[in-house]
Amino acid sequence: MPTTLQPPVDQTLNSSSSDRAELVAEAFDSFAKRHIGPNAAAIKSMLDFLGFASLDELIDRAVPQVIRLQKSLKLPEAGSESSALAHLKEISSKNQVFRSFIGMGYHDCITPPVIQRNILENPGWYTAYTPYQAEIAQGRLEALLNFQTTIIDLTGLEIANASLLDEGTAAAEAMTMSYGLCKKKAAHTFLVSQDCHPQTIEVVQTRAIPLGINVVVGHHDTFTFDDSVFGVLLQYPATDGAIYDYRDIVAKAHDAKALVTVAADLLSLCLLTPPGEFGADIAVGNTQRFGVPMGYGGPHAAYFATRDAYKRQIPGRIVGVSKDAQGKPALRLALQTREQHIRRDKATSNICTAQVLLAVMASMYAVYHGPAGLKRIAQNVHTMTVLLAEGLQRLGYAIASEPFFDTLRVNCPEGNLSKIKEAARFRQINLRFFDETSVGISLDECTTAADLLNLWQIFAESEELPFTLEELQGSVKVQFAAPFARQSQYLTDPVFNRYHSETEMLRYIHRLETKDLSLNSSMIPLGSCTMKLNATAEMVPVTWPEFGKLHPFAPRSQTQGYQIMFQQLEEWLAEITGFDGISLQPNAGSQGEYAGLQVIRQYHQQRGEGDRTVCLIPTSAHGTNPASAVMCGMTVVPVACDKDGNIDIDDLTAKAEKYSQTLSALMVTYPSTHGVFEEQIKDICEIIHSHGGQVYMDGANMNAQVGLCRPGDIGADVCHLNLHKTFCIPHGGGGPGMGPIGVMSHLVPFLPGHSVVDLGGKESIGAISAAPWGSSSILPISWMYIAMMGADGLTEATKVAILNANYIARRLEAHYPVLYKGKNGLVAHECILDLRGVKKTADIEVDDIAKRLMDYGFHAPTVSWPVGGTMMVEPTESESKEELDRFCDAMIAIRGEIAAIEAGEMDAADNSLKNAPHTAESLMVSEWNHPYSREAAAYPAPWTKDHKFWPSVGRIDNAFGDRNFVCSCVPMDAYSE
Repeated sequence: MPTTLQPPVDQTLNSSSSDRAELVAEAFDSFAKRHIGPNAAAIKSMLDFLGFASLDELIDRAVPQVIRLQKSLKLPEAGSESSALAHLKEISSKNQVFRSFIGMGYHDCITPPVIQRNILENPGWYTAYTPYQAEIAQGRLEALLNFQTTIIDLTGLEIANASLLDEGTAAAEAMTMSYGLCKKKAAHTFLVSQDCHPQTIEVVQTRAIPLGINVVVGHHDTFTFDDSVFGVLLQYPATDGAIYDYRDIVAKAHDAKALVTVAADLLSLCLLTPPGEFGADIAVGNTQRFGVPMGYGGPHAAYFATRDAYKRQIPGRIVGVSKDAQGKPALRLALQTREQHIRRDKATSNICTAQVLLAVMASMYAVYHGPAGLKRIAQNVHTMTVLLAEGLQRLGYAIASEPFFDTLRVNCPEGNLSKIKEAARFRQINLRFFDETSVGISLDECTTAADLLNLWQIFAESEELPFTLEELQGSVKVQFAAPFARQSQYLTDPVFNRYHSETEMLRYIHRLETKDLSLNSSMIPLGSCTMKLNATAEMVPVTWPEFGKLHPFAPRSQTQGYQIMFQQLEEWLAEITGFDGISLQPNAGSQGEYAGLQVIRQYHQQRGEGDRTVCLIPTSAHGTNPASAVMCGMTVVPVACDKDGNIDIDDLTAKAEKYSQTLSALMVTYPSTHGVFEEQIKDICEIIHSHGGQVYMDGANMNAQVGLCRPGDIGADVCHLNLHKTFCIPHGGGGPGMGPIGVMSHLVPFLPGHSVVDLGGKESIGAISAAPWGSSSILPISWMYIAMMGADGLTEATKVAILNANYIARRLEAHYPVLYKGKNGLVAHECILDLRGVKKTADIEVDDIAKRLMDYGFHAPTVSWPVGGTMMVEPTESESKEELDRFCDAMIAIRGEIAAIEAGEMDAADNSLKNAPHTAESLMVSEWNHPYSREAAAYPAPWTKDHKFWPSVGRIDNAFGDRNFVCSCVPMDAYSE
């Protein structure tokens, strides 16, 4: 069982009476009281409105009895914020923070305090949602445009996306993009240089298997190209530090009509010729060393850059430049037709693969230091490495990796390695050991003269050295020669050359923050996205050095604190879900989907049923579901839904029978994507099992299950958990996320592994993320949430989430029909409002209502998904009744504005909805020519006069932006058509 936390002060939490769950929210020292928005009086008021005597009565009517848990979850007693923090601090203290010179794409770095305090630790940045409503996300979008510009400039390519998950998955995306672009019918081979980082090689190999791609790992210089080759992956500098002139292999690849991907260290590109200038088609890499802590593997923002010709094939999201209704420059996500809710099974990638918060940090690091500062950092790192090499050579060691940037491969006499290992351990230093005769040393921004002395002493096996640092400094050459020396300029835009004092930087960060609507401003009622409280106590441990300073490949003996936390979190999640095994490796919900399906695929393969490749997916499913299935080499077969939004059992049965011999899996979301607890979910699972298939449950809606029912008990074989939804990791503006999977016992052997740290067994699907435990440094957030809530608090949160959703549905149903309800007329934790009627009566689109909500101070709910012309609302348990009422009042007021259009009292073309959102600038004009008042435009509700969130731009013209595609910082004249 998991370790028990200190019991709470108020022992009423241990009561066994029937009203225990209601008492939990009122316990004096209970975190649940802080987390759950409505107090006891508000809960009673909402229940009275709905006609229920108690919360349990509501839940008994909303959640089918056949799936209900009959006992409480076996979790530690709920702890207070202070006791949970103290307990986690004790666990973290078991981590040993050695100085790591391991490299492999991960480096210690300095997070400028102005960025740490004002971005990483600032809820104005970390609680924002993906910028699909661009008018209220201009700050984040500008920071991401800066990120894209940084990548474009440093790589020498023409276009970059707004980040991916990690370097390994970015390389895998490059492989699949190259595969999709290849015109040679027989091409199925992807060459991976043996000089790439081992974790990257493994992730690429894992991704290639279900797609039928043949990955050849070998030396790029001796490889012979033929018609079977569609792409090449090279490391620059190589994993052992060597810098190769890749121009010849690029030419050979292009002659064979193959695309070349270069995984490049971003800091090195301040000094080295960029990949785009020696012919690379794609560049990928990690931006971690741009001010983001190692965090035992993540989260970090990967980058992906390519040529303009491939802009419609680039994975992930791209921020592009457009203009608003007043002609003012404005930013938005460009080329959105690539997104999975549109392309579904035609998708070759997955849109939910970004690390926005970390990309913002990296971009701000570039802004703060500017081109001169970045070059100075790179030169200092390189100079230190040159000095280290010179000293080691004077000690009699040969350097195998010349020329180099920051990493040395040091050849050692046979039998010398054990002494070096012992000396390094004594000095609390981690090195990389390639084999029995060579050692790797990677320096970084934090390297000091004292570090150099320590390293020399390790290899000298003595405190006394035959030279001094001062002697070496005058004898080394630190400039790169042709063809390696960079000649081109970078980061010339004013944004990278202006904000170098902390005062200016602070104001710039704050200025962007004020352009974004985040949870610190108002409710973000997005269906399926669960934008709940990310409590400060949960966030505090993220920046503890015991968690942030560890290299992902540090010896496990130094990471015992992490291992304890992993074990406890896995046990808790297993108890909550009813599964037998948990993998924490997937570092996004999309990765969880992919990992779960890969596990199912491997299960069938190991049983000799590799022809089971059909994946049944309801038409209501997340667009990411079919995309993930395609990435796993599966054939997607849609399953119809009935008039009530449930899976059509007859259609499911017919298709399960039709594909009985080839059925691999069903992907199902529960409660359904339509916001309803399907009564027949157990029957659905049994149908699939009876035909030899496995049930994959999408855990996006787990916030309606915790403490009430469990996927493993319902019949699911695999389920991914969005820790950035149900378990309080913040969305960060579109990442970070974590998507661990739970599996039943028969699937445990196939869970993701990792060869670098010897994780997983021989039947494992391999690595799906670059780091063994994904984005480890944000797992303390979910640990803290569960530790502070306990079983009763978690269950109460689920009940209140369902209460809040039903309260909103009931308040709004007279104004907007609720599209789907369960058997008893109730919804689960979210509801779908049908707005299609007003399109017919007033020519008002769902987007018009979404934009008008901004004038009321709210982010729109999920728009036109899973049903076009609707809004899906999820209030979560964290919102108070007062905030729920404000949102309902806003929606009702907007319906009144629509009624005025229907009645002919308001112009059908020139009205407050069609012109929304209204900026302060648009109101401050000498002549107001609209048939409604400025006050109605700007202050449509009483609370907006007390606090007003002003959109910084008006309605954005997406079509203009796509016709005039720009994805980097540009002069103002580029905004004109």
